[in-house]
Amino acid sequence: MKKLIFATLAFAFISCSETPKKEISVESAKVESRHPEWVKSANIYEVNVRQYSAEGTLNAFARDLPRLQEMGVDILWFMPIQPIGVKNRKESETDNGSFYSISDYTAVNPDLGTLEDFKEIVNTAHEMGMYVILDWVANHTAWDHVWTEMNPEWYTADSTGNSPIVPIDNEGGATDWTDVADLNYDNADMRKEMINEMKFWLTETDIDGFRCDVAGFVPNDFWQEARPELDKTKSDIFMLAEWEDPAHMESFNMNYGWHFHHLMNEVAKGDTDATAFVAYAEILDSLYGSDDIRMYFTTNHDENSWNGTIEERFGEAGLTYFVLAATYGRGMPLIYSGQEMGLNHRLSFFGKDEIPWSHQELIPFYTRSLELKHKNPALWNGNYGGPMQIVNQSNPNVLVYTREKGDNKVVVLMNFSDE
Repeated sequence: MKKLIFATLAFAFISCSETPKKEISVESAKVESRHPEWVKSANIYEVNVRQYSAEGTLNAFARDLPRLQEMGVDILWFMPIQPIGVKNRKESETDNGSFYSISDYTAVNPDLGTLEDFKEIVNTAHEMGMYVILDWVANHTAWDHVWTEMNPEWYTADSTGNSPIVPIDNEGGATDWTDVADLNYDNADMRKEMINEMKFWLTETDIDGFRCDVAGFVPNDFWQEARPELDKTKSDIFMLAEWEDPAHMESFNMNYGWHFHHLMNEVAKGDTDATAFVAYAEILDSLYGSDDIRMYFTTNHDENSWNGTIEERFGEAGLTYFVLAATYGRGMPLIYSGQEMGLNHRLSFFGKDEIPWSHQELIPFYTRSLELKHKNPALWNGNYGGPMQIVNQSNPNVLVYTREKGDNKVVVLMNFSDE
């Protein structure tokens, strides 16, 4: 009989068979995966440098690397650190502007620090066993990016020939992103230069990959063109698509679990019940392969700023939903800056708004959650982990499932009611 270890996490209960003391290797487990081995049990932490500290600098963030290592963080995803455009800034000219309005792809925003500061963070993170990916905004630039003057043909024109224009959505309508200019992916020279700018960060700073902003607004054949070139520049990189399209999995290691996140919010509001998560498991099986990794989350920079805090959306059950995000399917959990401190404040998207770090009582919960994932192969990502099996039961407010890999079995039980 397998010995069981019981751990109570918020309103969720996880029971795990004892994991072998010697970590299972990829070779011994005979895992066939397209992902680097270092991704197998990884989690991801989103770094908002501006809001992370009073200084809002790379060096100030670097002081926290030992704490994040101790908590068990694996991948550091940095929101864009490049200079921000001034022309057509949203809000007022005195605000800091959107990180996603980039005026120079291969420089560092002086408000955050220098390129050397970032290199030092990458080196230190690597020494600590962590990995670094950088947010990449390929769909648009700031209005005062040098390309707008030197290469106007690299930007999208409207029906009358005016260029640049604000980004358009996939239905052809104009977005309200008035602080950025839409790039023209019909131009081969622009595509080539975009790939070169991405290579710069791989070669100059030794980062481990990219989180690609609104990846679905960029033609998929660009990502198919870019990925082999990036792989030749540095092996074993990791690519995250901010989109939810199975077609992206040819070029990306992971994409966003947006639909699953919206289901979480609907269950929390009482608009549906836990059976929605059972139905979603069937959708996953029909759209994605066993080695496709989804990113699951209870918050991120967009959700926090525009749609509300974890407490606003999930009430007292926020930790239960994180357990769901950390164990469901073959996905990877995300933690946003300050989440581990119970961040209960909508951070400004465009201005300076420091994260309060006064509540440390949740750190042990997140540390334990990441530790459970590290130590239980059943919870690993993609083909490295085990498949999810829903356990049928009659209560629509309760979700029970198992994941099993080799001798390791995890049973997850969650109560989504207030009883």
